[in-house]
Amino acid sequence: MSSPEHEFRLTITPDDPGASERAKRLRDLGIGNLPDPEFDELAHELTVLTGAPYAMVNFIDEDHQYFAGLAAPTPGGANQAIAGAEEAPEVGREMDRDHGYCPHVVVRGKALVLGDVCDYPRFAGNPVVDKIGIRSYLGAPLIDDDGNTLGTVCVVDTETHDWGRPGLEIIKGMAEKVMDRIRERNAAERQADPYQG
Repeated sequence: MSSPEHEFRLTITPDDPGASERAKRLRDLGIGNLPDPEFDELAHELTVLTGAPYAMVNFIDEDHQYFAGLAAPTPGGANQAIAGAEEAPEVGREMDRDHGYCPHVVVRGKALVLGDVCDYPRFAGNPVVDKIGIRSYLGAPLIDDDGNTLGTVCVVDTETHDWGRPGLEIIKGMAEKVMDRIRERNAAERQADPYQG
């Protein structure tokens, strides 16, 4: 039986030994710290496919998360990442690393499906539940050809959501689509500058 101390440990952001290497890889690729119209389009596509009001293409370094791709309802649009159940807080494209569920996806290297975050003690205590009103989450890792997890694609809702197998297939398919775009960009840059390394 787990101790209260162990239960608390489950609710905080997981240790992420790959954070420094991932941040370096993102810098090398030139992604992760500016809004990206192409990733915004893919995030919007995710909201259409899943019916979730919010979607992100999220890159994570040692300290924070950055939504390079973002789809959110209007008003607020791309300037507001997540609206609360009652009052929409001013949330931009950047979020602390201890908020949300994407850091868990990055460390696990596997998709995460939470139809109701309150059903899972290790996730129900996350700050986004009370502060932002998140009730459901669906995310998949962005993994490059060397096995590095760069970030995630995800959708969130302020209502519970039965994602099911179709939702899982959609989010994994979008993760692969985002990685294809990153590979294409990287190849184009290397072709333009063969000495880039």
